[in-house]
Amino acid sequence: MLYYSGYTRRIGDVDDGSTVTDFLPAERARGITIQSAAITFHWPPAKVENRAALGAIGKPAVPLSHGVEPHTVNLIDTPGHADFTFEVLRSLRILDGAVCILDGVAGVEAQTEKVWYQAATYKIPKIIYVNKLDRDGAAFGKTTKEIASKLHTWPAVCQIPWFESGNGRFVGIVDIVKLKALRWPDGGDGKTIKTMGLDELEALEPKLTETARRARTALIELLGEFDDLIIEKYLECNEDHMAILAEDITAALRRCLLGQKNLVPVFAGASFRNIGVQPLLDAVISLLPSPEESLDPEISVGGMRGGLRQTIQGTMALTKTDVPSKAKHAVSSKKSSSATIAKLESCALAFKVVNDSKRGVLVYVRVYHGVIHRNSILFNTNLQVSERVPRLLEMYASDAVEVASLSAGQIGVIVGLKSARTGDTLLVYTGANPKSGPPAPLNTFQLRPIEVPPPVFFASIESQSLSEEQSVANSLALLLREDPSLQLSVDEDSGQTLLSGMGELHLEIARDRLVQDFKAKASMGKIEIGYRECILTPAGPVTALFDRETAGRSGKAACTASVGPLVEISTDNKVVQSYTTFQQDGNVINVYLIRSTDQETESHSSSTSIPSHLSETIIRTALQNGVLTALARGPQHSFALHSTHVSITLDLSTQIFGTDTTPSALTSAARLATQAALKQSFLKVSTVLMEPVMNVIISTDEDSLGPVVHDLSSSRGGHIVSLDDADIVSAAGSSGQTRDDVSLIDLRRVYSPPDPFDVTSTLAEDEVSMASNGNRPRTITARVPLKEMVGYLKHLRSLTGGRGTFVMTVDRFERMGSQREKAVLKDMRGI
Repeated sequence: MLYYSGYTRRIGDVDDGSTVTDFLPAERARGITIQSAAITFHWPPAKVENRAALGAIGKPAVPLSHGVEPHTVNLIDTPGHADFTFEVLRSLRILDGAVCILDGVAGVEAQTEKVWYQAATYKIPKIIYVNKLDRDGAAFGKTTKEIASKLHTWPAVCQIPWFESGNGRFVGIVDIVKLKALRWPDGGDGKTIKTMGLDELEALEPKLTETARRARTALIELLGEFDDLIIEKYLECNEDHMAILAEDITAALRRCLLGQKNLVPVFAGASFRNIGVQPLLDAVISLLPSPEESLDPEISVGGMRGGLRQTIQGTMALTKTDVPSKAKHAVSSKKSSSATIAKLESCALAFKVVNDSKRGVLVYVRVYHGVIHRNSILFNTNLQVSERVPRLLEMYASDAVEVASLSAGQIGVIVGLKSARTGDTLLVYTGANPKSGPPAPLNTFQLRPIEVPPPVFFASIESQSLSEEQSVANSLALLLREDPSLQLSVDEDSGQTLLSGMGELHLEIARDRLVQDFKAKASMGKIEIGYRECILTPAGPVTALFDRETAGRSGKAACTASVGPLVEISTDNKVVQSYTTFQQDGNVINVYLIRSTDQETESHSSSTSIPSHLSETIIRTALQNGVLTALARGPQHSFALHSTHVSITLDLSTQIFGTDTTPSALTSAARLATQAALKQSFLKVSTVLMEPVMNVIISTDEDSLGPVVHDLSSSRGGHIVSLDDADIVSAAGSSGQTRDDVSLIDLRRVYSPPDPFDVTSTLAEDEVSMASNGNRPRTITARVPLKEMVGYLKHLRSLTGGRGTFVMTVDRFERMGSQREKAVLKDMRGI
């Protein structure tokens, strides 16, 4: 696209790492797209004198759509790998339209389905480009059927591939809308195109011409189901499908896309051989919406929601939502709110932050209203801070051109913002105070935020030395600001710093960026599982006396402890004066403050038995802390204890020794008594290990349900809780439909041109049923040990052909069986 628009002198190749948008060293080394890249160009190409200021350096191609004024195209190239799904999500959030590129050999792949439904949540108009039709095994017709069966949308075939003599090499396309055949010469750069009408084509390729006529008929019939105006044109042309003007068909396709109809135009090509790119660019201009034609951006102001354009114009009132009372109070008057919003000069959404080694912090923004000028004061409504705009850039992948302003609809970069993060709303308000920002309710104005998916892959990260800890922490903060899908946490049991993300490759790229770009001295490894111990038999009561001088001060206290596996423990014939229960870390601690039965009344005993420097609250807290210290280390494997019931008893008349009994002495006595009781229990019966069990929710298709369930229950020791139908938003998501709601497309009604060497031309009824049911999404809810979920993502993708995803949360700790405990201990000891 960049070559034909005149912005580059050569055509890049992904496999060679020579593309403009894949400029990171990791992208060129692996031959994949890792991060989204923005670039601006014009199509049809602007005149040379106009392009000189925009950095154009090549000779543009001649567009097929003559007489069309040049349009500015903001292109964002997004990754295709599942590990970088957040890069796609934040790009989808700010797009007006999308081109979905399919592999003509592989068809609709798993990640394509996922991104398709993600785009549906933002109601983005889409067109499809079937690429790589020059490869062996390419099947345009089969891919068209898969668009209907897997993406659950009607394919409107606007082009069909031209295979020489029906089954030879791929040489061009036939435009079904304009009824023209386009042929590209071998070995060229794609700028030279031979165009011919159907009559001329029929002399060369009679079968292809007949296929083109059937495709034209099918296209008109399909459009007639969604657009009434095309039916009128059809009747005006005496019901002749071939007589309808190309402009009328293009207008009908555009109305269907902008009207969120369940239909998608499909185009063909082979980019490696430079076939079909210019017609695709023409389709982008003629079919996808401009910023003014796109859906009104959703906003929230002081607890009210509405559309941005209609709210600013005053043609639609904001509607209330369930929000905190402070936000509701912010909107006190409709008239004053409307007047305040009318003074909004411009607004933009920050959708990406990059730390550039030369330019500093680059904040990518999409401007939705007004114009952002250099040196403007931006107010961040998410963080409630103001910052000045020092520089504005228009990006060309890794290169940039400085500009004076960014207008509505543009994608650009603000250099040097210190606070802005992904998803923040940035405002420019006339007369705003630089410190306090705009007045209410505009200070609560927010565009729809960018949702961050939950992480599914975890690894530990640590600095190579204590002196590097702060440097590594600062580098991690920069990395997390760039990529919010990375999350940082600290495991309380192991003390490890855990970095979590969307997959193994995602964390590998994050580590490389941390070490190579930020020069952080850190290493990444496996996470350590926090196991627990559990006693199996009660023990005690055991009385311990602490009598020791600490820091020059004598301390003396005693108490009695009993332990057991969460069962009530009797206090014999003691009379309970005060009874308190604590629950922490899966353990239950009962603290009993007692007196002998021959003591006086409760009030008299309480006042005489407790020294003045102590109180019941101080005593209970000190005893609890001593028990928790003892429970932190098990008697057999030194793991913290879980599911343990501890009763700690203190006789106020015999186990308190005046001023010598201090809180620290009580804590030490409780620790010694609990440790002795735990050791007594262990000598009777060995403890058992407990492991964390995760609550796992897996989304997959019907075909992969059996292998996934079998793997969970047999290989991973999991327990299946339920099997349900998944509720996945489909391409027809404008009405909140699920995938099941639109899975009734009859594949026998879907037109697809015959493929070379295609044996069967139609699908049997049972094949149609299998295509529908086998794609039905299912949700598996299971409880699985955490150890078995480490690295599970790669295995799940292998089982489901890349279609499976999962989320998990900690459920509880469960006891291990003897065989599993032996295996875990053997693995920990490295035997």
